Amino acid sequence: MINNTMMPTFNRMIAFDRELNRLVNGKRFFVPSLDVVERADAYMITAELPGVDPAGVEISFESNTLTLRGTKEPAFKAQENEELRVYTAERVSGTFERAVRLPEYVEGDKIEATYELGVLTITVPKAVAARARKIEVKAV
Repeated sequence: MINNTMMPTFNRMIAFDRELNRLVNGKRFFVPSLDVVERADAYMITAELPGVDPAGVEISFESNTLTLRGTKEPAFKAQENEELRVYTAERVSGTFERAVRLPEYVEGDKIEATYELGVLTITVPKAVAARARKIEVKAV
C-alpha cells in the first residue's frame, strides 16, 4: 500500500514509465496485471482486462506455459474526416501477451476460464499426483 504523501511521486513514476514505453516502442501498449495463486487443488491466474472483449482473448497452454493474448481497443477513435482534440489520454490500448510458466503436474486438458467485470480468471487444476495428501502412519 502506498501512503498519500508518496502518491505524487508514484504518479510521476507511472507517467514516466508510460512515456518511456511509448518512445521505445513508437506506440502505447497494454500490459494486463496478473495474479498467480496456488491452492491445494489448482493454480488460479487472474488478469485485469478492463474494456477488453472476452471474445477477443486467446488462451493457450503448451509445454506447461499458459499464454494469454488479445487486444484492448482504444477508448475513442476519430470518425472519418473528424478531428479530435485530446486533453488527457492515460488509458493505454493495443495488443498484449502474457505468459505464465506452471509446474509440470497440472491437468492442461481441464483448464477453465471465466470473465466477469473486466477480470479474467483462469483455473488450472493440479494433477492428482501433485496434490498434497496426508499419509497415515500404521502401527505394527
